[in-house]
Amino acid sequence: MEELAGRLAALDPDAGAAVQVIAYFDRLVEGRAGLEALVRGAAVLSGCPARLVDEARQVRLRVEADGRRRDELGPVRPEWPSAPLIPGGAPAVWLERTGPRTVVDAMVLERTASAARHVLDRTRGRAPVHGPADDPALLETVLDPTAAEAARLHAARGLGLDPDGQARTIALRGGSQKQLSLSLASGERALVQPVPGPELPHEGRVGVGPSVPVLELPRSWSAARTALRFTAGGSDQDPGPRVVHADELGTLALLSAVVAPGIEPPPDVRALDHAAAAAPWLLPTLYAVITSPSLRTAATELNLHHSTLQDRLAHAESLLGWPVRTPQGRLRLQLALTARHLARNQV
Repeated sequence: MEELAGRLAALDPDAGAAVQVIAYFDRLVEGRAGLEALVRGAAVLSGCPARLVDEARQVRLRVEADGRRRDELGPVRPEWPSAPLIPGGAPAVWLERTGPRTVVDAMVLERTASAARHVLDRTRGRAPVHGPADDPALLETVLDPTAAEAARLHAARGLGLDPDGQARTIALRGGSQKQLSLSLASGERALVQPVPGPELPHEGRVGVGPSVPVLELPRSWSAARTALRFTAGGSDQDPGPRVVHADELGTLALLSAVVAPGIEPPPDVRALDHAAAAAPWLLPTLYAVITSPSLRTAATELNLHHSTLQDRLAHAESLLGWPVRTPQGRLRLQLALTARHLARNQV
């Protein structure tokens, strides 16, 4: 297909681009992608926001041209290119731009509508669920807080979950797990496990959501994604836990709303990064200090003499500009290291 697209592009750029659109959506369909992935593909390929609306099945989904989901739907403009889910039906897929409708626009709309129709039939209750129990489109529906309860119930059954049971979600980044998963644009993957369920994945970084009734899995997924932001790589330049349970964060979870995507990291985080650039030992040393019951225990963990650790901390205090051996300074250090994880793990 790529070779054909290349040959066509040499003769007719629009035809070559249209063939590439077909190949792109064929890969999504083959991978049993969900609605969000389809609309994201339409937005990115067309270079403008795209939306999908199916009022009968309570689906309202919008993705910006940069791939970010933004479901705040304004009124539809009649000049936007659009396509129905079924021939002769009302428009359901739109590309939010004006101007002449191109060949690529027409192909993006046609392929998005066709693929979305099959996903809706498979996940929202108008057709029996057939296929593997690791259908990403079903998983997307179960985790979507905007999906109707009946749709999430239908998808849960399709995934083999007991609608009356408990389950938890797990957000992953990295690793090579082959369990039930949903890939997201941010590089995350989602797992859903019945409770009690199998052990946690051993690779990559993991945020674990709370155990909830199956129909409340969107809440567990939101908490799992928040927990994932508190994880670290476990290296000297990114010390910290690779697995974080949302239930154990407590009021620390509130910090995730302060250190949010698109916001400049707090001054203490910038101070940490500046200090770490001057002293490569700084971050693992400070992490050992805040996670050990005493400085002597921290020195043992770091394989340092106690006096050497004291010298390091004095140097760290001069670089950071605040004490780290007082209770208040230690708390400030813990919050700064935690905020650093959040700043580096923006979803």
